Amino acid sequence: MIVKVGVNGFSSIGHLVTRTAFNSGKVDIVAINDPFIDLNYMVYMFQYDSIHGKFKGLVKVENGKLAANGKPVIVFQE
Repeated sequence: MIVKVGVNGFSSIGHLVTRTAFNSGKVDIVAINDPFIDLNYMVYMFQYDSIHGKFKGLVKVENGKLAANGKPVIVFQE
C-alpha cells in the first residue's frame, strides 16, 4: 500500500522527508507547499543537501512542477 502525502514547508525537515519518501517507495509525495521558497531553489535544495549529500536521481523543474526521477510533484506557494 502506498500512502499519498502533501508536504507543507520545504525547509530542512520538509525536503529531508521528501527525499526519504522518494527513496522508500512506500510514500507518494503528491504536493509541496511553501510560500517562501522559489521552485528553482526547491529543486536545488532537494538535489544538494549539505548534511545528507546529493540526491541519487534526477531532479528538475518540469512544467511548473518539481520532478524527481520522472515523478512530477505539484508545488504550491500559499
